[in-house]
Amino acid sequence: MSTAQDNPGILIGGSDAGQIFLNLKYANRHGLIAGATGTGKTVTLQCLAEGFSAQGVPVFLADVKGDISGLSQPGKPHPKVDERVKKIGISDYSQEAYPVAFWDLFGKKGTPIRTTLSEMGPQLLSRLLDLNDTQEGVLTLVFQFADDHGLLMLDLADLRTTLQHLADNRQSLGTNYRVSAASVNAILRRLLMLEREGGKHFFGEPALELADLMQRTRDGRGVINVLAADTLIRSPRVYSTFLLWLLSELFEQMPEIGDPDKPELVFFFDEAHLLFQDAPKVLLQTIEHFVRLIRSKGVGIYFVTQSPADIPDSVLGQLGNRVQHALRAYTPKEQKAVRVAAQSFRANPALDTETVISELGVGEALVSTLQNKGVPSMVQRTLIRPPSSRMGKATAAERAEVLKNDPNGRRYATSIDRESAHEQLLARATEQQAHRDEQELKKREQTAQKRSGRKTQSSSDAFVKSMARSLGSAAGRSLGQKLFRGILGSLLR
Repeated sequence: MSTAQDNPGILIGGSDAGQIFLNLKYANRHGLIAGATGTGKTVTLQCLAEGFSAQGVPVFLADVKGDISGLSQPGKPHPKVDERVKKIGISDYSQEAYPVAFWDLFGKKGTPIRTTLSEMGPQLLSRLLDLNDTQEGVLTLVFQFADDHGLLMLDLADLRTTLQHLADNRQSLGTNYRVSAASVNAILRRLLMLEREGGKHFFGEPALELADLMQRTRDGRGVINVLAADTLIRSPRVYSTFLLWLLSELFEQMPEIGDPDKPELVFFFDEAHLLFQDAPKVLLQTIEHFVRLIRSKGVGIYFVTQSPADIPDSVLGQLGNRVQHALRAYTPKEQKAVRVAAQSFRANPALDTETVISELGVGEALVSTLQNKGVPSMVQRTLIRPPSSRMGKATAAERAEVLKNDPNGRRYATSIDRESAHEQLLARATEQQAHRDEQELKKREQTAQKRSGRKTQSSSDAFVKSMARSLGSAAGRSLGQKLFRGILGSLLR
C-alpha cells in the first residue's frame, strides 16, 4: 500500500500496511461506501468530502439523516479522536470547518433547487410520475405539441394546462396531437399526487445553473454542496429522479476531458438503493450508461448504501474505489450479501475477507482503491480517520448563518413566474371564447332583426286590413242610411 510521500491524495485511514489513500487521479473511477446501519458509513463519507474539498474538488452530497451539516462547523477535541489520530499517525490533524452550501428542494433548510419541465424532459418525468408506456407516449406528445407551438414548459401548471388543452381539443387539433382522455386523466391524477409530495417546488425558475454546484473558495477549496434530504427521502421517486436529472444535465453540459489529475466534481448518493428500487430495465440501462461514461467528463460518483447487493452488477462493476464497513449475517440472504461483498475485493492473502466483514468494529472498514495504472490495491483492514469538522448536525442558527453568507441565495431564493404555456393557452382560450361570444352576439342580432322585420310587415298588413274593414263599414253604413231614407220617404208619401 502506498504512503503519503509517493501517493499524495485523500487520507482514508490507517492499516497494518500503513496509511491508506484515495488516489485523486483515479477518483473519477467512482466508488462504493457500504455497511450496515451504525457502522460508520456517514463518517467515511464526511472524511472523503473533506478530502476532496481540501484538494479543490467541489462535492455534492445528499444529507438523508440531517447529520452531514456538521461539515460547516469545526470539530471539538475529544480523547478518542486524539487516540485515533495518534494510532493512524496523522501529523497535521486540525479541527476546522469546510465551505458548505446548503440546498433544499423545498426551500426550507437551504437555497431552493429548481429546474424546468423542458430540462427534465418526458422520459425522466414519466419515471417521476410512474407512468406506463401509453401514458409516457401521451406525455411525449404533449412536449412535442409545446415545441411545435412555441409554448414554454416550465412548471406543473404548464403541463396540466397543456394536457387539458389537448384533451379538450383533440378533435380539432388533428391526428398528430390526438390523445386519449383516459390517459390524460391518469396523468393529471399523478400530477396531483406529485404536488402533494412537494414536487411542485422543484419545477420553475430560476433554474439551477450547474456552475453553481462547482464553486471554489478564494483559498482554492472546493465547496461542499449539501442537499437537505431528510424530508425529500420520504418521496423516493422525487429523490431518485432529481439525482438522475442532475447526472443527465452534467453528462450533456460538461466537456470530455478523459482522466484528469483530479475530478472536476464528485457526487455522493446516500441511500443509493432508492435509485434502483423497482426501476424498469430502461432506467437501469440509463444509470449504467451515465456511470460508465460520465467519468470521462471528470465526474466521480460514490454510492452509499447498506450492501453491495443493493447495486446492480452492471453498475457495481464500474466502481473502482471501495470502502466496506461491517455487515451482519444472520439470515441466508445476509450471508449471501457478505459473500458478494468479499468477492468484490482484490484478495489479500493475509486476510479472510468474508470473515473480517462480520468482525469489523464501528469506524473500521475493508478498503481497496485504484492505484497506478488503475489497478485495484489488495484489500486492507483499515481504521478510518476522524473528520476535522463536527460529527453531527449544525444547529438551526448555524445553518441560518451559513445561508445568510451564501451568494446562491441572492440568485435562487425568489421564484420567477414568467409567461409560459399555462398563461399562453389561457390567453388563447380567452381570445377564442371572446370570438365565439362575438359571433354568438352577431347571430342573435341578426335573428332579432329578422323577427323585427316580420313584426313590422305584419303590423302593416293588419293596418291595411283594418282600414279596409273600416272603409267597408263606413260604406255599408252610408248605403244603409240611403236605403232607410228611401223607404221612409215612400211611406210618408
